[in-house]
Amino acid sequence: MSESAVNTSKEAPTWGDYYELTKPNVVYLMLLTSAIGMFMATTGAVPLDILILANVGIGLCAACGAVINHLVDQRIDTIMARTHNRPVAQGRITQKQAGVFAAILGVVGMAILLIFINQLTAWLTLFSLIGYAGIYTLWLKRATPQNIVIGGLPGAAPPLLGWTALTGEIHGHALLLVLIVFAWTPPHFWALAINRKDDYAKAAIPMLPVTHGVEYTALHIMLYTLVLIAISLLPFATGLSNVLYLAGAVILGVIHLYYSLQIMRGDPKAPMATFKFSLVYLMAIYLIMLLDHYLMPLTPIVGGAA
Repeated sequence: MSESAVNTSKEAPTWGDYYELTKPNVVYLMLLTSAIGMFMATTGAVPLDILILANVGIGLCAACGAVINHLVDQRIDTIMARTHNRPVAQGRITQKQAGVFAAILGVVGMAILLIFINQLTAWLTLFSLIGYAGIYTLWLKRATPQNIVIGGLPGAAPPLLGWTALTGEIHGHALLLVLIVFAWTPPHFWALAINRKDDYAKAAIPMLPVTHGVEYTALHIMLYTLVLIAISLLPFATGLSNVLYLAGAVILGVIHLYYSLQIMRGDPKAPMATFKFSLVYLMAIYLIMLLDHYLMPLTPIVGGAA
């Protein structure tokens, strides 16, 4: 057995260690977009059982993917300053314990979706889990500097999962919600990658700043921000949202573009400032969309829950 697979820590794992494995802040952001996907699919209220059970199931599957990420990235995590104190990296939780924990989360999450929600949502959630934990974590992350772009789709799926949990069908407007997160992902992670460039280089992860340099990455952050701004206008253009959302999307987009331009100017504080604002951006644009949906309702899109 390799040394990395052995629990070398004298500390017994705590519930806090297991909780950390699930990357709760990431999961909570995903669940916010999932819940808003549900509310955007109807002009009425979302049934409480669907709201709770679907998000619990989706959240458990997302947590499963996060645990697998810790498990697969153990070697990388021990090298990088940002991640070296993670439970698996430090040996507070063994690979076997993490694997069993991931399996329990995934099985329970899928069971909830299959039994209480619908098969479409369950299988889409499974495909997203495989895409993140398998294709991205095991392969893309180490294979190409476009890892974040290609691998961003699984992480963008929660709004669609929320929509299908309520309606049982895929709608074009739900795909628009996915597209916003998909376009948001590259500038969000590349901003962090610039700040952690040396860490990624040390761990031999081909993030864009490592393979193509900071200036090239800064240009692409700005270009993807422009793409994000354009995509964020589509809900208004297609009749999903009204003028309140449009105003919010424009204001948030201009602020995001300002931060991106600061990175291009070489401001050393701009990458982390952009990364932090991008989190605010994603939460804010979906919450404004939700407010717009109920304060300024348009013609109903779908009939409600399936």
